[in-house]
Amino acid sequence: MKFLQRLGRSLMLPVAVLPVAAIFSGVGYWITTATGNPNNVVGAFLGAAGGALLNNMPLLFALGVAIGMAKKSDGTSALSGLASWLVVTTLLSPETMALLRGIEEEAVPAAFGKVENVFVGIICGLIGAWSYDKFKDTKLPDALAFFSGKRSVAIVSAAISVVAALILMFVWPIVFAGLVAFGELMLGMGPIGTGLFGFFNRLLIPLGLHHALNSVFWFDVAGINDLPNYLSGEGTKGTTGQYMTGFFPIMMFGLPGAALAMYTTAKTNQRKLAAALLLSGAISSILVGVTEPLEFAFMFLAPVLYVVHALFTGISMAVMQLLPIRAGFGFSAGFIDLLLGSQSPMAENPWMVVPIGLFWFVVYFLVFRWMILRFDLKTPGRDDAWEGGEGGAEGSEIRKDFLATAAAFIPALGGQRNILEVENCATRLRMELEDPSAVDEAALKRAGAAGVMKPGGKSVQVIYGLNVQFVKDAMEAIMSGEAEAPADAAVAEPARSAAVVGGATGSSSADASSPSGSTGRVLRLRRPLEGRVVPLSEVPDPTFSGEVMGPGAAVEPEGDEVDVVAPAAGRVSHIFDTGHAVALTLESGADVLIHVGLDTVEMKGHGFRPLVAVGDEVLEGQPLLRVDLAAVRAAGHPTITPVVVLNDPSARIEM
Repeated sequence: MKFLQRLGRSLMLPVAVLPVAAIFSGVGYWITTATGNPNNVVGAFLGAAGGALLNNMPLLFALGVAIGMAKKSDGTSALSGLASWLVVTTLLSPETMALLRGIEEEAVPAAFGKVENVFVGIICGLIGAWSYDKFKDTKLPDALAFFSGKRSVAIVSAAISVVAALILMFVWPIVFAGLVAFGELMLGMGPIGTGLFGFFNRLLIPLGLHHALNSVFWFDVAGINDLPNYLSGEGTKGTTGQYMTGFFPIMMFGLPGAALAMYTTAKTNQRKLAAALLLSGAISSILVGVTEPLEFAFMFLAPVLYVVHALFTGISMAVMQLLPIRAGFGFSAGFIDLLLGSQSPMAENPWMVVPIGLFWFVVYFLVFRWMILRFDLKTPGRDDAWEGGEGGAEGSEIRKDFLATAAAFIPALGGQRNILEVENCATRLRMELEDPSAVDEAALKRAGAAGVMKPGGKSVQVIYGLNVQFVKDAMEAIMSGEAEAPADAAVAEPARSAAVVGGATGSSSADASSPSGSTGRVLRLRRPLEGRVVPLSEVPDPTFSGEVMGPGAAVEPEGDEVDVVAPAAGRVSHIFDTGHAVALTLESGADVLIHVGLDTVEMKGHGFRPLVAVGDEVLEGQPLLRVDLAAVRAAGHPTITPVVVLNDPSARIEM
């Protein structure tokens, strides 16, 4: 599942360009059809602009997968994916196959004319990503030194692709012929066969194999020729179009309903970004019937939803064949084709697509929304590592002070070679070190660390504060060579407890060790969860029980699915990207951290859903997070929830 989710995120880059391409192509097709002039300059121009991307979608996927699936990728992985694509598609092209077999090109099996598909594009992207990860640091003998490192990646990718092409040379025709035979078998099954066609048409889209089935039902492979007969008006009224009609309610209404469900269930701090992808995808699906931007947005991130979508498509296809409704398309099942196709002599009650489509809109919305929430599916805006989410600072400019802190931390941890792995939770770096005894705790504290923990083995934790994510990103950037430490790194010390998000410091900017205005005040707060209040000293984690992060109290919560509410009025200053911790700047100026459970960062967001966004003003008792405590317990994590004052070590909390 993790592999599929990574693959799904890697496809967001090429998918993002498809909606506008689809609209260009659809409008161009509408202009040429409406004017009856296939040489209309405007229509041809727009059609060519959109086709430049839509017709090369498999290539875009090869590049997107190569970039997204590689670790610490740069342009080299994309070049590697491109090299793989060129090798595979050229070796399997009809021209090459005719030459290799010594036959005329017309005699080459039809399968090789369909080799430039999404399935092959994804394979080539995976080859490119794997080659980059494995060989980007390869050192060759001096005589071949020019080809060392990243220069070797595309070469290796091309060599692997030759082997992949040889395998596909024998496998691909068998798969293609099998799908054609399967389609022909379904022809005599009436509406059930039509429903199976719709079901498998959607299931095969991720692999690009749906063209084989389409050729059976839409063209003249088995004598049906549904699509050309509908467009020419030479078919049989009441029959022609039956293998296209059922797609209209799904593409024009069902998938937009799914998009709305994904938007309403997205995390608050990612909703705007999710809306950009989902809205553009919905528009292209409604207008021109290009569904890939929406389908690829969730088919890998939440495969079970895609199976449901395929099932709904099959049901729609079967039901529409039974009803006195016929509609067809020349481009795809969108509004433009529905409008144009309604003028065909083969059309029958095409207007009924709208009320039936509205029914499917409601079905998709309710079913998708229920499944997303019930099973915590990582659709766009809910996956913390989702491309475009606010889950990290990757790709953004790293502040100089965090680079300075990172530059001081790395040698204090025994140097770059001693650091095997770096992760972070809400307040601390979690690392695996080759030699934990090499850690210089005094140097870490001088650089801004609040404390150091050694749980055992090679594990070391450095307690820092809410800005820890930015320190981790800076450390990775320095160790990978993507960034350099500032010249004055030794004296730069950012306030580790200030609530910083995206480079903006919260209203309480004093350092946690010596806050401005420390008075030993008592903070009377509402319990953020229902349950028993216990002293912080009873929390089975020395970072909290030892008040390393600051004073406070804790709640041993009750119930299963509960809301974490604001203990007092204030402003949301930080939400950790996995949703297990939230910080508020109260009206009194106190920075308060609510950390739900212990080690819950390891749940990667499962069971946690933020209900507010950074910068929101909240009232006492307003829900901040929704937490599935049953899932936390099932994962083996304590549910005890510390509530800590970050910027006043002399404060005391009463709940």
